[in-house]
Amino acid sequence: MFLVHNAMVVLIALGLDALIGDPARVWRRLAHPVIVAGAAIGGLDKRLNRLELDERVRRRRGVWALIVLISGAAAVGFLLSWTFGGVPYGVLIEGAIASILIAQRSLFTHVAAVRAAFEAGGLAAARQAVSMIVGRDPKRLDEAGVSRAAIESCAENFSDGVVAPAFWCLLLGLPGLFAYKALNTADSMIGHKTERHLAFGWASARLDDWANFIPARLSGLMIVAAAALSGRSARAGLSAMRR
Repeated sequence: MFLVHNAMVVLIALGLDALIGDPARVWRRLAHPVIVAGAAIGGLDKRLNRLELDERVRRRRGVWALIVLISGAAAVGFLLSWTFGGVPYGVLIEGAIASILIAQRSLFTHVAAVRAAFEAGGLAAARQAVSMIVGRDPKRLDEAGVSRAAIESCAENFSDGVVAPAFWCLLLGLPGLFAYKALNTADSMIGHKTERHLAFGWASARLDDWANFIPARLSGLMIVAAAALSGRSARAGLSAMRR
């Protein structure tokens, strides 16, 4: 029964996100949950991650910071699920909440913008559009490079932004979804092999890898299946999956 309920939440969330996405007017007035999580991570990083401390101490502090972050996010998800789970049509409200943390429409919009930029303004416009979704400098990319960057970003973020949130919501409901998004945000902010974050962000990077182990492979299979169903070579899907 629990999984059936969660499956309904996921389906509603995917449907609402496909239809509405993230309305900019709403999030100009309210703080998006990912922004709130990012502010919490930044605060913990600033308070606990001191470079003068021993590496083992900083790693231990990073573990405790992650526990606090994930526990808080899961508690918020549980409170929302408990609040709306027992009311009539509460599953619709839960689905609407879950849709906020699933990014399929925004992912499609940003990647489609690269194609539209090629058609409207050529390579220069496409470079500008792809700079919105990749970390690399697109100024030296040719047309093939810009196209590859957009496709690779789509494949990677399809797992982090769509499949993994849906997977954890299906498995653990709103608490699992909120916890995953907090973890994924932490990995994107502090899970780097830099002098500052190699120790403090170690737990975030490792746990994010674990949390994405199954969703990443499901994403790869979906990409391969989509390539085959669209009449394209499945080899192209395998290439995207490897990247």
